Amino acid sequence: MLVKQFASGGVITVNGAPHIIESVEKHTPSARGAATIYKVRCRNLLTQMKTDLSCKGEDSYDEPDFRQQEVQYLYKEGNDYVFMDVESFEQFPLAAEIIGDDKYYLVEDMEGISALILEDRIVGIRLPDVVELELVECDPAIKGQSATNRGKSAKTQTGLEIQVPEYMEQGEIVRIDTRTGKFLGRVGTKF
Repeated sequence: MLVKQFASGGVITVNGAPHIIESVEKHTPSARGAATIYKVRCRNLLTQMKTDLSCKGEDSYDEPDFRQQEVQYLYKEGNDYVFMDVESFEQFPLAAEIIGDDKYYLVEDMEGISALILEDRIVGIRLPDVVELELVECDPAIKGQSATNRGKSAKTQTGLEIQVPEYMEQGEIVRIDTRTGKFLGRVGTKF
């Protein structure tokens, strides 16, 4: 796969080990004829170590041979997150180190998640691109601020801190992009 095709959540092979792409930044130099540089942050799915790569758009990385299995997130127990295979109903725990920052998008009974399986071992999960979470903490809404570009900090039920428009209130359900962590829109209220 070419570096210019990379996207968050993709899986590539780096130094013989599978890595999940966490972020991709494109840097275009101001000098004429200079190549665009891609800064890629990825995490080793076996050791959980982060790796930063600096690449050109035409550089290529192999994709590891792994399979995906649809799972449902059930609950957290101690340091483990418990998932269930939706076909066999078999339950299995994954350590918090494997889940990483994906924990901020997991709510009980959540579906649409894929387990990444390499050589019959679950090495990570792939979240849906968009999740819906409840705002549990945010500053009060300001009257008359219904369509401004300004934002304020808010916290979801999972502990994720995001920027939301000023008119948002506690108890509202919002859509969040799991690849960028950005607010996409309001769904409604829990009440």
